[in-house]
Amino acid sequence: MVGHLVRLKLALLRNGLRRSPWQVVGMALAALYGLGLLVVVAAGLVGLSFQGTALRSHVVVVAGALLVLGWWVVPLVAFGVDATLDPRRFVTFGVPRRDLLVGLTLAGAVGVPGVVTVLVGLGTAGVWWREPLAALVGVVGALLGVAACLVGARAVTAAMAPVLGRRRVRELVALLAIVPLVLLGPIMSTVSDGVVTLGTDGLGVVAGVLSWTPFGAPWALAPAVVRGDLLGALARLVLALATVGLAYVVWDGALRRSLAQPATASHEVRARGLGWFDRLPATPTGAIAARAATYWLRDPRYAIAVAIVPLLPFVLGFGGGSTAVLVAGPLTGVLVGWTISADVAYDGTSFWSHLAAPLRGTADRWGRVVVAGSLGLLVTVAITVGTAAYADRLALLPALLGAGLGLLLTALGTASVVSAMVVYPVQQPGDNPFSTKQGASAAAFTSQLVGGTVVVLLATPTLVLTVLAVVQGSAVLGWVALVVGLLLGAGVLVGGVLLGGRTLERTGPELLARMRAFA
Repeated sequence: MVGHLVRLKLALLRNGLRRSPWQVVGMALAALYGLGLLVVVAAGLVGLSFQGTALRSHVVVVAGALLVLGWWVVPLVAFGVDATLDPRRFVTFGVPRRDLLVGLTLAGAVGVPGVVTVLVGLGTAGVWWREPLAALVGVVGALLGVAACLVGARAVTAAMAPVLGRRRVRELVALLAIVPLVLLGPIMSTVSDGVVTLGTDGLGVVAGVLSWTPFGAPWALAPAVVRGDLLGALARLVLALATVGLAYVVWDGALRRSLAQPATASHEVRARGLGWFDRLPATPTGAIAARAATYWLRDPRYAIAVAIVPLLPFVLGFGGGSTAVLVAGPLTGVLVGWTISADVAYDGTSFWSHLAAPLRGTADRWGRVVVAGSLGLLVTVAITVGTAAYADRLALLPALLGAGLGLLLTALGTASVVSAMVVYPVQQPGDNPFSTKQGASAAAFTSQLVGGTVVVLLATPTLVLTVLAVVQGSAVLGWVALVVGLLLGAGVLVGGVLLGGRTLERTGPELLARMRAFA
């Protein structure tokens, strides 16, 4: 049965590649990325093997601990990344639980992340090639470390399943997970500076602490043998075995509960009235605006799409200082305005109600624009004024507002046309926000690239005036940029809504047919 589960995982991967050429492209890119990572790590391990015993020990323990920690934490925020062998699918087959546990553990190593982890883990043993006994112990430690990765990841996700199974919790976790991704550059820079500050002695202290944790114990076996600390090596071996054993017990208990009592979705809904449909005008445009406002407040896909906006000043300020932070306002305008480029795709098959109403295309376009534009106006003005005050460049405020508001209006108009022409598979509510739907990559990339280029080209006069006003410090050019930005942006918005409305009336049935094919 264990071998059957592994073969099943391979068959599912193979059949998935046959469904679409883009699946093959995605797998090839992932394999190339993994191969590149292996080459870099292998070169680093070869270089490390010629260093002193202390440095080799410190680096292997710290890096190995981070590897195990990553396997335990990433599935919590990237839920649903690999559910091809979800244990709940085996409820009706009567598979012995022990075989299921072992089979799923080995199947977890099938795939790019698993293969890379196994090879990197075994590669750490090569660091000790000059000490044969330590190298042999290093292989044992690497196997225990890989087991801690695979079994621990399953145990953590299984134990947290009752909490992460709630849709709102998953949405909150997904939203919070955006923060470290956006701040990855500053975080890596801070960590790098911290490592330099610590030096070899400080790194040794960190490695010493990690070697007595479940994350670093497997990787500390070989260093202990090299130092002649056989008692310490034995203690760490016991800790590593206990970690894998405890993870196995936790996963076994969670799996037993899930197989005996499969979770069922709750359909309890509390009445909350009509919400925005009571507050906005009872017109076709008002109805679309009410629906869009409801989406913006309750659909996390919209929140995640603009989650980067509040962090832009910090990212730009960290990398380029007080001058670079001025770009945050205009960048906010284009990001928020462009969010409605996937509005029809986010509607999914419920878009049929727009076609059956019947609803004029311009009413649909205006309804979506009003909500996104109102939000965009607030955040663009707030961030522009805040960054100008922070940089002590309030004299440039008219020019910056001209760029920000001009880009917002231009992006809204362009997105109104793009969303009426192109739809592609998007994440459904509650899906993993880091996943990419099959067949979405090419259409999404093309539409985003072409649409973004058009936005920049249409806003070029405003951007040129803004740059001149900032460089020359001219208040007159700043006010001219504000006027040009508003007028030019408004023209693009009106034209985009009208063109997008006519396009939507013509392509609506075709868009719905495509989205039905995605389901």
